[in-house]
Amino acid sequence: MRNLTLLTDLYQLTMLNGYFEKNIHEDIVVFDMFFRKNACNGGYTIVSGIEQFVDYINNLHFSDEDLEYLRSLKLFSDNFLTFLKDFKFTGDIYSVEEGTIMFPNEPIITVKAPLYQAQLIETALLTIVNFQSLIATKASRVCLAAQGDPVFEFGLRRAQGPDAGTYGARAAMIGGCHGTANVLAGKLFDVPVIGTQAHSWVQKFDTELESFEAYADVYPDKCLLLVDTYNVLNSGVPNAIKVFKDLASKGHKPLGIRLDSGDLQYLSVEAKKMLDEAGFTDLSITASNDLDEYTITNLKSEGAAINSWGVGTKLITSADSPSLGGVYKLAASYKGDSIEPKIKVSEDPEKINNPGFKKIIRIYNAEGKAEADFIMLHDEEIDATKPLTVFHPVYTWKSTTFESYTVKELHQPLFIGGECKHNKKTVIEIRDYVQDELSTLWEAYKRISSPKVYKVDLSKKLWDLKSNLLDTKKFV
Repeated sequence: MRNLTLLTDLYQLTMLNGYFEKNIHEDIVVFDMFFRKNACNGGYTIVSGIEQFVDYINNLHFSDEDLEYLRSLKLFSDNFLTFLKDFKFTGDIYSVEEGTIMFPNEPIITVKAPLYQAQLIETALLTIVNFQSLIATKASRVCLAAQGDPVFEFGLRRAQGPDAGTYGARAAMIGGCHGTANVLAGKLFDVPVIGTQAHSWVQKFDTELESFEAYADVYPDKCLLLVDTYNVLNSGVPNAIKVFKDLASKGHKPLGIRLDSGDLQYLSVEAKKMLDEAGFTDLSITASNDLDEYTITNLKSEGAAINSWGVGTKLITSADSPSLGGVYKLAASYKGDSIEPKIKVSEDPEKINNPGFKKIIRIYNAEGKAEADFIMLHDEEIDATKPLTVFHPVYTWKSTTFESYTVKELHQPLFIGGECKHNKKTVIEIRDYVQDELSTLWEAYKRISSPKVYKVDLSKKLWDLKSNLLDTKKFV
């Protein structure tokens, strides 16, 4: 396991040194990790990367080499570096389950820990969870657009480096993909790997037919042929049919064809006609070539005969929305047993955080559909036998009262007193959980374009606390 302790911004360490010198480094504080806008301009965000964050916390320590490097920067006192030698996370972390669907301004992860520990982990937490949540959400949107057709992640060669390609493949699987072309991801995360041949295979042989025959000879029961190297309808599909007939005569069942260029709608429809006429009515027609949720939606609406999708660059890079702006903000500080809420004030209302040590519940109607989320202070409770009224945190005259409902608390302990409480799940188990989560959302929240905004409200006690802090905040 890699030691990622120095995977941090320098200012985290200069602040730690300052806290140490001012003797406030052991003060207990509360930080929240949340985002202000859904990934991919959509209606929801899928949380991913929790497993890697747990690994990071479990392996958090400063090696001798780390400390020597920090000493070479000539920024830190010897006493501080000596203190770091025995660094170990001893705080509490609460998190939603990996694969949970979340919405803007909700605390995904809450950290309650000594100040120097809570501050150090900010950068790594954000880079791990922001990226994987972005790609999981993008994959989910692509899979929703595919309307049940299998989607395969093809993005490794276009990813922003090996880690992005590998952990992006993991996140894509969590988001709903059926397999990945990334063999290392397959090994690390025990997920299906897929792949056949490239255009170079077809080009290497003297004729296209010879290349298809050779591939069928090596993989008679896994024969899916790339038919667009020269001419899809005049060469590729006819040659594929010849090979498929030969395979069928020998008792093998061909898998299908792949299209990687051209007018995918037209070519798929014409190829399907040719395959049907040859008696191959149930083969896969896979499409690739710079696909995303928008192109797949269009191809579906135009009647394309594609029933399998390989999505690469625009998935692994989330090309149209390349970052999730997750942030990590101080929400409270303790003086003994007394909690002091903290708030960041901004001219931009979206950047004003919710103060205090909080938790979040999800409200479901009698049919099990998610209706709203409710951010509360940690010591508040909901009596689900009584009506519950929630109101918009900005437009407070907008309110809804629930009469028959159930609630689910989303935060669960990840670490308590530095001890890991996380129950590890496989990637496939997390993917299944995502599908269960999505089934609780109304379709309006899952629209590819112009989704309905999901209700995220504050408890009256939290809303009053925030309002009072804003009213009394002094500027100097």
